Amino acid sequence: MVKLRLKRCGRKQRAIYRIVAIDVRSRREGRDLRKVGFYDPIKNQTYLNVPVILYFLEKGAQPTRTVCDILRKAELFQERTSIRGNCN
Repeated sequence: MVKLRLKRCGRKQRAIYRIVAIDVRSRREGRDLRKVGFYDPIKNQTYLNVPVILYFLEKGAQPTRTVCDILRKAELFQERTSIRGNCN
């Protein structure tokens, strides 16, 4: 099973998170299948590769709660109602 989850990058006290598609059995810093965006909580910036995210969601990937909140804030679920069930 594939999940969309955050992967921590950056230096101490200055975290930046990559949004990655990763196997459930992998650890947080493990090898990812694909990078699909990033999130900077300090600058409050987000970049999302929407076609790739939609591809993984249509294939059954489950986003984590935090990634789901980021996708909602970006109004990604306004575009596609068929994938709304993936994000509770």
